[in-house]
Amino acid sequence: MKVVMRARVSREDLEEARRIRREMADWEFIEKQEPRIKEALKYYIETGDLYVASRIAGISVEEFNEIRIKARIPNVG
Repeated sequence: MKVVMRARVSREDLEEARRIRREMADWEFIEKQEPRIKEALKYYIETGDLYVASRIAGISVEEFNEIRIKARIPNVG
């Protein structure tokens, strides 16, 4: 029998993670990106969803993660 445990994340935790991503992001860098990348970075800041953000950007998760790091957006949440 396989037991799956899921962590519960509170609304407050999600809001705190979003706040941290917003505050630490390099907005000047983000605004200079091409439209798809810019929108994907903003989506990531709001949701923390790396996979969907990479699909919005039209690039691999690994490539998007490299851009996220350049944009100084922490991986929290």
